Amino acid sequence: MPRIAIRHGRLGDPGPGDPPAAAGLTVGVEEEFLLLDPATGATLPRAAAILAADPPLPPGAKLHRELRATQVETATGVCTGARELREQLVRSRKALTDAARVHGAVVASCGTPVLSGPSTSDNQDGRFGDIDRIYRGMVADYEACGCHVHVGVPDPETAVVVMNHLRPWLPTLLALSVNSPFDHGRDTGYGSWRMVQQSRFPGAGIPPHFPDHAAYRAEVRRLVDCGALVDESMSFWLVRPSTAFPTLEFRVADAASTVDEAVLQAVLSRALVRRALATDTAPPEMSEQVGAAALWAAARDGIDGEGVHPLRACRVPAWELVEELVEFVAPALDETGDRDLVAIVLERLRREGSGARRQRKAVAAGLPALLATLTHQG
Repeated sequence: MPRIAIRHGRLGDPGPGDPPAAAGLTVGVEEEFLLLDPATGATLPRAAAILAADPPLPPGAKLHRELRATQVETATGVCTGARELREQLVRSRKALTDAARVHGAVVASCGTPVLSGPSTSDNQDGRFGDIDRIYRGMVADYEACGCHVHVGVPDPETAVVVMNHLRPWLPTLLALSVNSPFDHGRDTGYGSWRMVQQSRFPGAGIPPHFPDHAAYRAEVRRLVDCGALVDESMSFWLVRPSTAFPTLEFRVADAASTVDEAVLQAVLSRALVRRALATDTAPPEMSEQVGAAALWAAARDGIDGEGVHPLRACRVPAWELVEELVEFVAPALDETGDRDLVAIVLERLRREGSGARRQRKAVAAGLPALLATLTHQG
């Protein structure tokens, strides 16, 4: 396949359809971050102080606690275009960075920490306490961070229909996002160790095919009844209907190294939803085992090696999978004016490598280079 061409413009410029042509499919992003000690690069439990500081986020954006005291999450407001989304992400990251600095921490966007500090497991109350109680050692030092994308859908029934169409594309979204090569100071050899950690949980990975929303809800209830999930708002599938918003939630990507890579995940996810909504064909049939192999290959090598084609059940270069994805969603990207944006970020990833590759390069250069890479905001 030919490389994706950049036709005009630069990242952040409004496309011809931003936001009017994007109307009808809203998008929002939740970003999970690690708090690090600037002197050592290890994780630092400063979340409570930063949350109490209530930094000034953009209108509609929110700051949330996460499972461990070394983590915080920001959530954008509801956006209709990529430019609006990018502005919110930039402003939220800056506000969080400023608040963390006051409390002696730096904010890092990566899927797992390079170095972990002392255990952050404590006696928590409420839902987080239930998670600690049920999953025990699996979450005692679980500091994994993701970039979650919410795309507006008309209703839960439609969300499940769309979800069935998305299944083969999830490994490619992960490959583009890999940004967690380290675990407790060691190089794991994987691009996304976060995905390996997440695979330990019951029901993790690519969701099964569901005939309708009732079947989806029934399966979630069964997992709750089995004690595998805390409640019905929890599941570990990489895409799921949100229980809090009228959206389909993508949970596949590692925390984005840069704002631009978070926007890339958002516009590709929305484009996939638009394509699914526009089709009148049945979802493609995919072997569950081949899908799992494709996800594992994406977690291991990201965009830097071979992937597995989920439908053809064979190994192919990872960039061939990326190009197939972009070709598939091109009509939807044109409708929202996002095709040039996607091309620009992908060309940068070709040139500079994934977040995981950049982390490895920075570690070799020392702590200052590592912190600069992990805290980069562009």
